[in-house]
Amino acid sequence: MSEIFPATSMPDRDWWAVLWPSPGDVLRKIGIRPEMTVLDLCCGDGYFTAPLARLVDGRVHALDLDPAMIELAKAEVVRNAASVLQWLCADAREIATLLHERVDYVLMANTFHGVPDQPGLVRAMRAVLRPHGLVGIVNWHRHPREQTTVLGQPRGPQSETRMSPEAVRDVVEPAGFRCVRIVDLPPFHYGVVFETLPDALDRG
Repeated sequence: MSEIFPATSMPDRDWWAVLWPSPGDVLRKIGIRPEMTVLDLCCGDGYFTAPLARLVDGRVHALDLDPAMIELAKAEVVRNAASVLQWLCADAREIATLLHERVDYVLMANTFHGVPDQPGLVRAMRAVLRPHGLVGIVNWHRHPREQTTVLGQPRGPQSETRMSPEAVRDVVEPAGFRCVRIVDLPPFHYGVVFETLPDALDRG
């Protein structure tokens, strides 16, 4: 996985829980509603997948490139007495050929900064969304890494790989999106929510 997403890694669960004590609240803040069908893109070990599945009553497709992460995520969902529609172990750029339905929302948490082909991935997201569908990207603020400490240690991606909300907009909006919300997620994160713009495919 590090060869394709070189600037990302899965954090230890202890500091992940300190950083995100209530992941369900984060999901609601970035606009995920109970009636939605959601793609959890690059789901990792399921830290957000499990509360997401509970929030939307199992209407979740979860994808990760790493089969070990998929197994951890499955176990986390079971521990939370939840369910997932579809587990996909695949390259995120292939999602348009793998999903059996369009979704209302694509969630990508703590991974977008490390994607080598960001425009290509955004186009893949656009292809699986319903009209007026949403994308939520959760990222670390562009603070120096030595300033983002959890349990006494610097955490998160290297300083030079971090993206501002404006930089994320510059990548995402040209693919047929408009930014509808930027949400601060203390202490070190933000979420940017995008809506698809109508196009000929959506109208016809």
